[in-house]
Amino acid sequence: MTKQAWIIFSVICVAIIGGLIWTSHSSKLDVSSVDANVVQEKAAINGQIGDHTYGNMKSKVIIIEYADYQCPGCKSAYPVIKQITEKYKDQIGFIFRNYPLYNAHPNAFAAASAAEAAGMQGKYWEMHDKLYENQSSWSTLGGTDRTDYFASLADQIGGNAGDLRNNLELPAIKQKIDFDAALGKKVTVKGTPSLFSGGKNIGDQDVKDGKTLIPSDTDTATPAVWSDATYFETLVLKPLLIANGIAPIE
Repeated sequence: MTKQAWIIFSVICVAIIGGLIWTSHSSKLDVSSVDANVVQEKAAINGQIGDHTYGNMKSKVIIIEYADYQCPGCKSAYPVIKQITEKYKDQIGFIFRNYPLYNAHPNAFAAASAAEAAGMQGKYWEMHDKLYENQSSWSTLGGTDRTDYFASLADQIGGNAGDLRNNLELPAIKQKIDFDAALGKKVTVKGTPSLFSGGKNIGDQDVKDGKTLIPSDTDTATPAVWSDATYFETLVLKPLLIANGIAPIE
């Protein structure tokens, strides 16, 4: 089995495990009346922390990612998603939502909390990027060492390390993370990263022979569509834009 196949296999395995124990870490929020396919504004149910967005949020094409900061598959997808959202920022909107797999990734919730705490300083995306780019540096840390590392990242992105430390355990941050995860459960996230647009899972696909999309299958060596920017752009994004009457960038 190739390295890519092992990554996909491990991602799905930990997603299943994480899904089984997710409710023990959440507030069992009732999101039955929430439309998970639209931007979530600040509200009591999400701790007064709205969706983190990037790009053109008035576009007909909005991509929503549910991801875990400690997930190796999410780290692999990160540069691909970043490249695509930056290139098409005038044509699409992007939302990142937390979906920590607590049992499989013990530092995932803490990392999500660090991103949300940085967001309170207007530094959400800067911390989001740093967490993925430095995943191997914090993924095995614990206690004060982990907090110290996240605080050092806050310094690096021009934030306030002291404020980040103080805000990491705010109830509002846990509420936001639980809310994101509840939405992910509602739309049936099967693994991380999961990518949705218009209520459809657009990321749970592999690429066969470099040109054909097939359902994800851990028994094959076919790469995930989110593992390569060219695959994602050509096979997913451009058809999505065209279907919505938007001319893709050439």
